[in-house]
Amino acid sequence: MPLDTGFIGRVYPATQPYVVSRAKIAEFADAAGDDSPAYRDVEAAAALGYPDVIAPPTFATIVTLEAAYAVVHDPALGLDWTRVVHGDQRFVYDRPLRAGDEITVVVTVESIRSMAGNDMIVLRGDVATVQGEHAVTSYTLLVARSAEDSA
Repeated sequence: MPLDTGFIGRVYPATQPYVVSRAKIAEFADAAGDDSPAYRDVEAAAALGYPDVIAPPTFATIVTLEAAYAVVHDPALGLDWTRVVHGDQRFVYDRPLRAGDEITVVVTVESIRSMAGNDMIVLRGDVATVQGEHAVTSYTLLVARSAEDSA
């Protein structure tokens, strides 16, 4: 059964605040194999004009993926999570996330369409500080494979 296109434009409430820490930034950079000093050294980040260490560009995935669960696990949408694959991800930054930021994410269903029996849903995650400063917007494409693809 196709996803309910009535969900297009639906906005989900902001997530609970997440505190971006130096330790989490360093762990993420280590996992990604990125040894940029700006992710670990306050002085290196300051030389780039930042008040503290900054997070790698894909760090926002930590909070935006968690926020997307509110949508994909909404029973009214009708998404079969067992058939979902990640189709695409992109980020549009106003500024990097940095240590000390306390952030929330508001997720909006941007689009839903069917193609070749597969449902595709694009989720927009707006990441902002609790003070209201927008930092980054993520766009996530999820593809729910059709039942015919189970062979």
